[in-house]
Amino acid sequence: MWRRLHKRSMDEGGFTLIELLVVILIIGILAAIAIPAFLNQKSKASDAAAKSQVRTVQTAMETYSTDHGGSYVGGNEAELKAIEPTLNDVSSATFTVVGAPTATGYEVKSVSKTTEDSFTIKNAAGTITRTCVPKNVANKGGCPSGTW
Repeated sequence: MWRRLHKRSMDEGGFTLIELLVVILIIGILAAIAIPAFLNQKSKASDAAAKSQVRTVQTAMETYSTDHGGSYVGGNEAELKAIEPTLNDVSSATFTVVGAPTATGYEVKSVSKTTEDSFTIKNAAGTITRTCVPKNVANKGGCPSGTW
């Protein structure tokens, strides 16, 4: 009898249906946890690219001001792109100069292409404010509080 059971167990290889179903269930649970976390990180990365771009625009605007006697007047998108060529890359975000810069201030904005969240830096006579407006209020991505 023992010999027969031993021979039978040696002939049967592989996994049972129950074992396979348990493995599939575990993989499904892990995927249900990981995929939403991954999607949230993707939107945060997109927003980080827009934040980086608007900071670069701010630096270019300050460089423009230094070159023009401390005035921001005339600091438009073309001038800023000439100062900082990386601003020509609009694959992840696009920037604009909001309104016409004055002698003492400016406002620049970058909008993420993926999430459409907008990030703004405003310089009003040396006082810098940074604001963000999420496109989708439920998914705030890199804009959790309205400021950054």
